Amino acid sequence: MTGSDASPADSPASPAPSSAFRLAYVPGVTPSKWVRVWTERLPDVPLTLLAVTAAEAFGALRDGAADAGLVRLPVDRDDLSAIPLYTETTVVVIPKDHLFAAAEEVSAEDLAEELVLHPLDDTLGWERPPGRPANERPETTADAIELVAAGVGVLALPQSLARLHHRKDLTYRTLTEVPQSRVALSWPASDEAPDLVEEFIGIVRGRTVNSTRGRRAEALKGQKQPKEQKASQKSGKPARAGKPGAGARTAGKPAARKSGGAGGSGRGRTSGKPRKRS
Repeated sequence: MTGSDASPADSPASPAPSSAFRLAYVPGVTPSKWVRVWTERLPDVPLTLLAVTAAEAFGALRDGAADAGLVRLPVDRDDLSAIPLYTETTVVVIPKDHLFAAAEEVSAEDLAEELVLHPLDDTLGWERPPGRPANERPETTADAIELVAAGVGVLALPQSLARLHHRKDLTYRTLTEVPQSRVALSWPASDEAPDLVEEFIGIVRGRTVNSTRGRRAEALKGQKQPKEQKASQKSGKPARAGKPGAGARTAGKPAARKSGGAGGSGRGRTSGKPRKRS
């Protein structure tokens, strides 16, 4: 039984050692920074990475091959839940000796006379790609990269994919006025996200251990220590006494007394300055 299948009633306070979290991810997405946090925060729960194509990602979630996935939007919200994480810069991949290599960025209009490749696994969701279309669409992005290297056209794609398919004879430039790819965390739709999915949501959203949700957060409820006590445990010094109550004097500084009769404004003279006698 995986962590996503366990019910709260028969689950321990923290995920059991036999639990596992399976995370699918599409090309270009790098989950390593979140995996490191997971390993530190849930060392007893293995996280298995599943590399899938953009076309395979949603099927992996629907058939239970993965508990959650780092995918590219859009997501069919009828049976999948998703939270957007970030938006990628779109770039155009070109040969290093291409005219565009001298520019810092390129606009969609600049591609008007270029043959722009549009692979079948494109992730930008064009209504109409810029430039001149090729006679045939390349099967994959990798195939399109090979064509660019051969001097056959240019290719627009998310920056992470340009880095993934890096070649010494190619470069890329930021492409403006075009669609951008958005990366999201997705999982099978339900009234409430499974505990391990909720744990990962907390990690990608930057929640701290104490603010994250799920079983571990429930187990920590009522166990928070005062800040002074936590600091003393780290430094080895005894915790400081709490603040004095209202009206008490602080150490080394006598409280100023105020004169004035009952019902007065409280602006009487302070002690230490005798009144003048008439």
